[in-house]
Amino acid sequence: MAIFALQSLVGGFLDEDLAHFNKKFDDWCIQFESYDDAMDIVQTLENNEGVVVVEITPLSYPKYFFSTLQGIIHTTRQIGDKIICVVEPVMGASFRIAICDLKTKYVKLTTTQYKTIPSIESAFANFSDELN
Repeated sequence: MAIFALQSLVGGFLDEDLAHFNKKFDDWCIQFESYDDAMDIVQTLENNEGVVVVEITPLSYPKYFFSTLQGIIHTTRQIGDKIICVVEPVMGASFRIAICDLKTKYVKLTTTQYKTIPSIESAFANFSDELN
């Protein structure tokens, strides 16, 4: 499950009008099903040397695939059909682990809250045990 998008080297994804860059990848950004299709459009753009093709996946950009996932995503990994994320729901809040189901698109936050990244690292690294 992947799509391709056009991204500026300084950040942001190209809108469907091929003129503006959004900070977040959303439905208004131009999307392609293959790398080759995306490259065909890059070659038609003025100043195309500042535009690259990037692959958008649930691991690289989970907020796009899971619309209910809110907050700052610090790290992700895949375990089976689940994407596991370390999430800071709002800036300065305690960290949580989000379990995002690729089949149902359901997002569940664990009840345990962690104050610092080092305190959540072990739980995140060993999280596969909790899914079984």
